[in-house]
Amino acid sequence: MADSQQSNGPGRGIIDAGQRVLTTLVGMIETRVRLAVVELEEEKANVIQLLMMVGLTMLFTAFGLMSLMVLIIWAVDAQYRLMAIAITTAVLFILALSCGLWTLRKSRQSTLLRATRKELETDHRLLEDERR
Repeated sequence: MADSQQSNGPGRGIIDAGQRVLTTLVGMIETRVRLAVVELEEEKANVIQLLMMVGLTMLFTAFGLMSLMVLIIWAVDAQYRLMAIAITTAVLFILALSCGLWTLRKSRQSTLLRATRKELETDHRLLEDERR
């Protein structure tokens, strides 16, 4: 008889509410973790694809530039060949520097886990609103 009163008493409502809150929090965390995993898998596939494309692009560009340099140097008169080599080298260094700076700027624009971070920010904002 005492057991049935304890299971239906006022403490039971608090325990049920606590369990519901805990269940909701676990569900939210599980959803966020699944979202993060899906985004990481997508980003991994994108990074692998980009690395392969960059590698092939660099390979073909290197061979193309080497062929172009040989063609330019052979086409220039013998007395101007040294100047042609210097100009070609300067242009290639300027292009390399500008591409390097562009790559640095692009790499700082992080899109990794953007949706997850947005959802966590929303959760944080909702929790802060409930505290007030």
